[in-house]
Amino acid sequence: MHPQIQSRLDGLKAMSLRAQIATAEFYAMIGKEPPAQKIRYQVVAKGVSAYHVVEIATGKVRGFRFNWKDAVNFAQALEARADGVKVTLSKAVLQ
Repeated sequence: MHPQIQSRLDGLKAMSLRAQIATAEFYAMIGKEPPAQKIRYQVVAKGVSAYHVVEIATGKVRGFRFNWKDAVNFAQALEARADGVKVTLSKAVLQ
């Protein structure tokens, strides 16, 4: 990666981290719980028995399933992976 781009990314990561720390300190000062983390993935119906799992931030389809329950399970697995939790999906969910 180009050094200037890497420098910019490092700066943005540092600013984001500072903002998260400042927000946590603010909520600690006023004695309230910080807001719950937003949902990253959404299940969208795309027809009869067809569901897309869409990443809300980018609008990109991350997967699709032909059963609502499987689509919700897949979206929850993606959420868990984004949080850093190791998830093992059953063979039925992966297909």
